Amino acid sequence: MKQFETIALQVKGPVARVRLNRPEVRNAMSFVMIDELLACFTALRDDPVYREVRAVVLCAAGKTFCAGGDLRDMTRPAKEQQMALARVDALLRAINQAPQVVIARVQGAALGGGLGLVSVSDIAVAGYSASFGLPEAQLGLAPAMIAPYVLARLGLTRTRELMLTGSRFDYLAAHRWGLVQRYCADIELDACVRVVLREVLRAAPEALRACKDLLFTVAAGGDTLDYRVALLERLRTGAEAQQGAQAFLQKQPPPWVVEQIVDFDDEEGIGTV
Repeated sequence: MKQFETIALQVKGPVARVRLNRPEVRNAMSFVMIDELLACFTALRDDPVYREVRAVVLCAAGKTFCAGGDLRDMTRPAKEQQMALARVDALLRAINQAPQVVIARVQGAALGGGLGLVSVSDIAVAGYSASFGLPEAQLGLAPAMIAPYVLARLGLTRTRELMLTGSRFDYLAAHRWGLVQRYCADIELDACVRVVLREVLRAAPEALRACKDLLFTVAAGGDTLDYRVALLERLRTGAEAQQGAQAFLQKQPPPWVVEQIVDFDDEEGIGTV
């Protein structure tokens, strides 16, 4: 496991776990945490060591997922703050377009930047304790860096209300509005995440990466017909499709299916997945 100051990264087989690890300050996102998260997700994307990772669980130590940005960093020099804000956007892009399936495991509050992290996950699982909100305007600020990602997740009308009122909403509203896809009692969060992981790990590794690329290429707009035809042809003639067809005909699982999800070591008993 690579060592960080504010987060923890563990990898077991095809699953990585990235854990926010500042429970004493409700996992507020300091400049150091932003840098470490960006370095972590950049490595998960680019480092061949992580090529076999198909899913990333983004979770948090303690009772709070993420209380937003660390306001103590606002006392730093203006130039340093501007550089950090640019890295926030780079981080959100890195998570949003990660080649792996990113699963957010949310307990407690996910406010401001914490809501932004949930917005860029592929699938979010929330506990009954989860609550969400955009309180920036109440602090004399605006959620400028996370706005494009929250808008993409929740739409203009809903985001407008939440941004202008700062009102909190619970896991049921988050599910109804599409911010989270599944919810359960907090004590069942790990089991629920494992169910999602089993579903994800029934998909072929290269097909998963292709689906992520497809989503963002099509969402960007423009004429994508040639790209889509070429993608499907490449996958259709590739080894995974041949193995998948053969397994289907033989009524056997294809070789990439992972049935057993290995638990991560966790001395705190939180976010064990």
